[in-house]
Amino acid sequence: MFPMLGLKANSDPAQIMDRLRHRPEVFEFFTDVPDFTPEGLNHLKKMIGLVQSQGIQNIILHQPMKFQGHHTELITPERVFPELYDFVHRTAVTLIEVAQELGIQALIHGSYDSEHGFDEMLAYYPDLASARQLNFQMLDRLQAIGGDNVMFENSISPIFFYGDPEVEQTILDHHYRLVCDVSHAFISVHGNNDKLVASLNHVKPAIVHYHLVDSMGQTHDSLQLGKGKIDWQRVLPTLNPKATDIYEINLKDQGNCAEQLASHEYLKQFVK
Repeated sequence: MFPMLGLKANSDPAQIMDRLRHRPEVFEFFTDVPDFTPEGLNHLKKMIGLVQSQGIQNIILHQPMKFQGHHTELITPERVFPELYDFVHRTAVTLIEVAQELGIQALIHGSYDSEHGFDEMLAYYPDLASARQLNFQMLDRLQAIGGDNVMFENSISPIFFYGDPEVEQTILDHHYRLVCDVSHAFISVHGNNDKLVASLNHVKPAIVHYHLVDSMGQTHDSLQLGKGKIDWQRVLPTLNPKATDIYEINLKDQGNCAEQLASHEYLKQFVK
């Protein structure tokens, strides 16, 4: 039944065991820099095997969010940030390869937001259109490599976001397998539930995975469902029931997924 109980963790065995005891249907690994050393990658694969051994088939590998203090932005200029550029593209391809090897999914961010360094990268391009064009070229390349094992998530940056019908249509025209972080979409429309519902309906057929997370609609706050301003009773019918989902909620204790579980219980009241 949709929504599924989807939980997230890193590759720490203690976090993983905390999630597994709740028998999730979807498991998302939030990878980080140490996972891409030879030893780290072997450990990650071992942990993926552990999750698979519990009968969980829906497993997603989330690309690291940061490297050396910068977000892993696809439009990172190689000539200015060679190590960051290498990390962004190497980890994307590595996750795709692991996903193809193990029959799971790799999640790549289409972009990040201006609060955390996006403006720094945009400054190296003549205009937004040029940066956007390059970003699509990068995504097209990764889609060609990853096929049905890769998906791309919306941000709140002007490069790759949901909330503007024209931008959404341009994204849809590329026929990507899409992820929708509902809070990112809500922030992109400045906390307007009418615009959020319209956006979710527009992109719905292309969405294969959701990040279900609440927000006040102004900044990236990652709230437990019911703690923000998203109208989940209206939102739930706009979601693609064929997609998977996780609750991407800030946790008080990374070893205890209580806020994720509470979010699932909250959303179940709107299931008809």
